[in-house]
Amino acid sequence: MNFEIPNFMLAMPEIFVLGMACFILILDLFLSERSRVVTYLLTQATLVGAFLLSLGLYSSARELTFSDSFVLDPMASVLKLAVYAAVFMVLLYSRRYLRERGMFRGEFFVLGLFGVLGMMVMISAHSLLTIYMGLELLSLSMYAMVAMQRDSRVAAEAAMKYFILGAMASAMLLYGMSMIYGVTGSLELGEVSAAVAGQGSQLILIFGLVFLMVGVAFKLGAVPFHMWVPDVYHGASTAVTLYISTAPKLAAFAMLMRLLVDGLGALQPQWHDILLLLAILSLGIGNVVAIAQTNIKRMLAYSGISHVGFLLLGVLSGSPEGYAAGMFYAIVYVLMGLGGFGMVILMSRAGFEADQLEDYKGLNERSPWFALMMMFLMFSMAGVPPFIGFWAKLSVLQAVVDANMVWLAAVAVLFSVIGAFYYLRLIKLMYFDGPLELSPFRPSPDVALLFSVNALAVLLIGLFPSSLMAICRQAMGL
Repeated sequence: MNFEIPNFMLAMPEIFVLGMACFILILDLFLSERSRVVTYLLTQATLVGAFLLSLGLYSSARELTFSDSFVLDPMASVLKLAVYAAVFMVLLYSRRYLRERGMFRGEFFVLGLFGVLGMMVMISAHSLLTIYMGLELLSLSMYAMVAMQRDSRVAAEAAMKYFILGAMASAMLLYGMSMIYGVTGSLELGEVSAAVAGQGSQLILIFGLVFLMVGVAFKLGAVPFHMWVPDVYHGASTAVTLYISTAPKLAAFAMLMRLLVDGLGALQPQWHDILLLLAILSLGIGNVVAIAQTNIKRMLAYSGISHVGFLLLGVLSGSPEGYAAGMFYAIVYVLMGLGGFGMVILMSRAGFEADQLEDYKGLNERSPWFALMMMFLMFSMAGVPPFIGFWAKLSVLQAVVDANMVWLAAVAVLFSVIGAFYYLRLIKLMYFDGPLELSPFRPSPDVALLFSVNALAVLLIGLFPSSLMAICRQAMGL
C-alpha cells in the first residue's frame, strides 16, 4: 500500500490551535498573577488567528485528507467560524467574572482552547475514529472546566455526575461504532455509507445505530439523555456554563450530520424514527419542566433542551433544506444562549450570583436599557417576530411541513406556545414587579457593550435573516 502525504494545509487551523494551546500552557507557568492577562490575550489572539485561517481556506469544494479521515467542506468551514466567534464572546463575557472568583488562571484558557480543538476535529471528522477522538478531547476539557471551582461542593458534584454519565455515553457510542465497523469493515464514513447502502438494514446495523444515537443525544442534551444538563449548568460557574451551553452544540450538530447523513444515510427510515421520538420528548419535557424552575440557569438549561428538539426536527426531515434549517437553528441558538447566560454574568458580582429569577425583579427600574436587551433575547427564544428565533423556528417548521409531517409541526408549535410562558414570566418580573434592591448595578463597560451588541444582533439579524440562511443553504449544497 502506497503512503500518500496528507494535505496538511486543510488542517492548518487545527494545527495552529494545537500549537498555540501548548505554547500558552508552557508560557503560563512563568507568568505571575498580575501578568495572567497575557494568557487571556494570547487565547483570544489564537481564536482570531484560527478564524482568519479558516476564512482563507473557505471553499465550496469538498476535500479529503489524512487517508479520508478528515474533510473540509462548506459546512465544516461555517461551523468552525461560528465556534471561534462563540468562544471568543464567551471569554470576553467571562474575564471580569473569572477574576472576581479567583478562576482567572491559565488552566481555564488552555482547557478552553483544547475544547475548541476537539470541536474542530468533530466538525471535520470523516471517520468514526476521528469523531471519537474529537469528542473525547472536548469532553475531557469540559469535565475539568466544571471542576475548576475547587472550593465548591456543588461544582464538584456536577463535575462527577457529568464525568460518569459522559463516560457511559462515550462507551455506548464506541460500542455502536464497533458494531458498524464489524459489519462494514471500515471506519471511513464514505466506505461505511457505501457498505450500508449495499447490505441494507441488518439487525446488527440497527443496534449499532441505536448505540450511536445514544452518544449523540447525550452530547446534544436531548431527552431522555438530558439529566446531566440542568445539574451541570446549575453547578458549574456561570462562565463555564456559558462555554458548555453554546459552542459544543455546533460540534454536536456536526457530529449528528457526519454520522447519520454522511455515514448512515441508507438507514434514514430507522434513524428518522429515533430522531422523531427524541425531538418530541425534548420539546415536551424541556418546555414543561422549565416552567417549574426558579433558578434562571436551570430554566435556560431546560429551554436549551427544548431548542435541541427543534434542531432535531430539521435533521429528521431528511432533506438538504431541513439540514440547512437545522444548521441555521444551531447557530441562532448559540447566539441567543450567549446573551441569556451573558446576562447572568452581567448582573453577577463578587460574592453574588444573579442566578435566581427573583434577582431580576424590577430590573427595568434599576436599568431600563438592560431590561430591554434581556426582553429582546427572551422574545427571540420564545419565537416572537421579528427576532431571529422566530425565523429559526419557522425555517425548521417549513422543512417539517415540506416532508409531509404537518402533525409534527403542529406539535412543535403547541409546545412553543407552552414554552412562551416562562420567557414571558421573566419579562413580567423585570417590568411589573418591584426590585429587591434599589441601587443600580454597575457592570464592567466591556461586558455591558458586548451584551448590548449580542442582544441587538438578535433583533438586527432577525430583520435581515436571509444572509445567514443563505450561508447555511450554501453549506448544505443548495
